[in-house]
Amino acid sequence: MKRLVRFILNALPRPVLQRMAGWGVPLLGLLYIGRGRECPVCGCRRRRFLPYGYVISREDALCPHCLALERHRLLWLWLQNERDIAAEQPRLLHIAPEVSLIRKFTSIYKECPDRYLTADLESPLAKMHFDICNMPLEDNSFDAVICNHIMEHIADDRVAMREVLRVMRRGGWGVILSPVDLSREETFEDDSITDPDERTRIFGQYDHRRIYGRDYADRLRGAGFEVEEVDYASTFTDEERRRYALSNEILYIVRKPQASARGK
Repeated sequence: MKRLVRFILNALPRPVLQRMAGWGVPLLGLLYIGRGRECPVCGCRRRRFLPYGYVISREDALCPHCLALERHRLLWLWLQNERDIAAEQPRLLHIAPEVSLIRKFTSIYKECPDRYLTADLESPLAKMHFDICNMPLEDNSFDAVICNHIMEHIADDRVAMREVLRVMRRGGWGVILSPVDLSREETFEDDSITDPDERTRIFGQYDHRRIYGRDYADRLRGAGFEVEEVDYASTFTDEERRRYALSNEILYIVRKPQASARGK
């Protein structure tokens, strides 16, 4: 199963994967019928989740029902428990939207769908299509922004971070997650590496531009954000972490200062 999933991920373009996943993954999930794992996003129970990964396949990663990965399950628990997003219903921009979270947010915003906007460069899941480095959106127009695992793909991630700050209202908040190698003090990037196979070997995916180190939060601060690094998985018991199959990924919670010289 690991080899099959890894082959599919590397062989097919992302838009094709996004179209196929809705029916293909649930079929594979029938092989894992059981009750050892529970997805907090959709409630699906399986004896374990599907493997996932472009280079190294992670066990217990992909929910076969809603397609939530470890980071999506962790983020949803934070949004539900710490923000109560269903009650708050902020004007939300969801960049590079994940199908599992789209379903939750669409349900939450069904009475006010104009308060929830999905956007991506090319994803068929998104309502709007544009470059995150040049968003056709007004300044200070969103209460919250969710942008997961996109900055590592962007040629100039600092420009993209400043654009996210610009469209966020003063006092607004967001979650900007990226793969971070906490063993590295500084981010590694080398644009001279252009061969897709070599980029996959070094960066983890053929379309990644860098490996973030512990300075990732400082990059966000450099764009003008206030940043809180939250080890949210550690707030759960060992049993809960196994049941939900959570990652140890740090949540990078950002806020736009009330008095900001940027994004005016």
